Amino acid sequence: QVRLVESGGDSVQAGGSLRLSCAASGYTYSSYCLGWFRQAPGKEREGVAYIYRGGRWTYYADAVKGRFTMSRDNARNTVYLQLNSLKPEDTAMYYCGGVRQGSDCWNRPGVGDFDYWGQGTQVTVSS
Repeated sequence: QVRLVESGGDSVQAGGSLRLSCAASGYTYSSYCLGWFRQAPGKEREGVAYIYRGGRWTYYADAVKGRFTMSRDNARNTVYLQLNSLKPEDTAMYYCGGVRQGSDCWNRPGVGDFDYWGQGTQVTVSS
């Protein structure tokens, strides 16, 4: 019912920027609880940014605060992640996640709270 497709990943130099997109389709996802995640080789998937609490609050992991910005365009059913001042440590496969319609994630969600996942888009940052 829900399909998420990420795009925008690329190989960039440290200090560069990328804009990731997550296009959603289907009728059962919630636009009020969305997430971006990343997984580097040998590491577990970690939350990068979330929109939650009815879509009114945004959370950023400490490692990306001040550098990444999450946004959404409900008319286009698309979620974005703007990545600025990229560091080699940001190298990972980036995924977007969603929850079933009706879930607003009043409390800040975690990786395990998301129901749907895209296939990921690779971000590689070289020094």
